[in-house]
Amino acid sequence: MTIPVLKPSIGEEEIAAVQEVLRSGWLGLGPKTAEFEEKFAEYVGADYAVGLNSGTAALHLAVEALGVQKGDEVIVTPMTFISSVHAIAYTGATPVFADIEHDTMNIDVKDIEQKISDKTKAIIVVHLAGHPCEIDEISELADRYGLYIIEDAAHACGATYKGHKVGSLSDLTCFSFHAVKNLTCGEGGAITCNSEWYTRFFKEMRWVGISKDTWTRSSKEKVYAWQYWVDKIGYKYHMSDINAAIGIVQLQKIDRLNEKRRYIAKRYVEGLKDLDWITLPQEKPHISSSWHLFQIKLPSRKIRDNLIAHLKDNDVSPGVHYLPAHLQPCYRNIKASVPVANEIWKRILSLPMFPDLTDGETDKVIDAVRSLEV
Repeated sequence: MTIPVLKPSIGEEEIAAVQEVLRSGWLGLGPKTAEFEEKFAEYVGADYAVGLNSGTAALHLAVEALGVQKGDEVIVTPMTFISSVHAIAYTGATPVFADIEHDTMNIDVKDIEQKISDKTKAIIVVHLAGHPCEIDEISELADRYGLYIIEDAAHACGATYKGHKVGSLSDLTCFSFHAVKNLTCGEGGAITCNSEWYTRFFKEMRWVGISKDTWTRSSKEKVYAWQYWVDKIGYKYHMSDINAAIGIVQLQKIDRLNEKRRYIAKRYVEGLKDLDWITLPQEKPHISSSWHLFQIKLPSRKIRDNLIAHLKDNDVSPGVHYLPAHLQPCYRNIKASVPVANEIWKRILSLPMFPDLTDGETDKVIDAVRSLEV
């Protein structure tokens, strides 16, 4: 059987939690979502969390909440899943790509400053692979220029920066609970923040602009539970109680699941560190990665592509995260001066990384990599 690059970690507890919701008769936005929001906010150390149906929805609402519109610019890394960039484009604003660091492949603080203009409204920083960006430096820069920060923490649930969990560090932090993320709800997302105003905005906008959702009205009103007011032109972005039920169980496991990822990362490092043709990922001393991905760098695109083919021949399915966003057809009209990203994406490869990866499977991956003739 082929070892996948990513895989969800689901147990009987999650299955039982979903069955409970299905039997309850309340499947949509309701009490389980509220419970998940409260527990997730507590976990990351934020005052509020708003459950949504995807990380993409979270990013979109975060950008909208800042009042970003046509004529504005938002700085973003090209080394990300496309949703980080789409969230800007949805509002009519222009994405401006800042280059990445050689080692972490996170957004380069120095290049952010080079890309700031009088049109810049915000910065979206992506904690690639689960390695937190240099938030203190970025925050100092944002304060100096009067800019907002949105953190894309799709990869970074449970990661810490200088002892503080990602989700408690900036204006707005967006999470993804997609099937193969560190914490999965099957599908889902959330925004964390410390602002009651933002929280009210997100809760209205996720429920097509209605000021009170159906569960809130049903549990608090009597005669007029049927009546609702649409204050804004919103979206159908809410989380369901089915997804929230999975998330509540996953929250009890997330630290243990991330520790297993860390264990696998250490085994990869031990098994591959003597190969001088591979550059392995490393944590900076002041961060703790959630190890969503284990990305290695190869000397050339040819060797990277040969390794992909070789691994597949040995029943190992690697990944590439990512083809930079500015090279996607829909963004090729945007000029991007990002020489590091342009060069480095051709040499990166993600090895299988998920908590249920066994020692035997890890050894199989290591042996397959080592057996490539370079």
